[in-house]
Amino acid sequence: MKQLLIEVDEETAAKLERVAPARSRKRSQFIRSALRRALWELEEQATADAYQRQPDSAADAYLDARAWEPPPRGRRRR
Repeated sequence: MKQLLIEVDEETAAKLERVAPARSRKRSQFIRSALRRALWELEEQATADAYQRQPDSAADAYLDARAWEPPPRGRRRR
């Protein structure tokens, strides 16, 4: 795991101390989770922006069963 050193303002440090005290291992996990969530939200926003710039060409495909189901097989005669 890579270690990072960050600086935060006093107010943020105080809030962090209340939810994840330094003497517990919860602080590192809390910060890792917060970073993962923030990065995920940025990726989601980038995806939403991309779809707004260039919408999916088959926007109604999910309504048409032919777009996502294989065609029915014909019956074999014996």
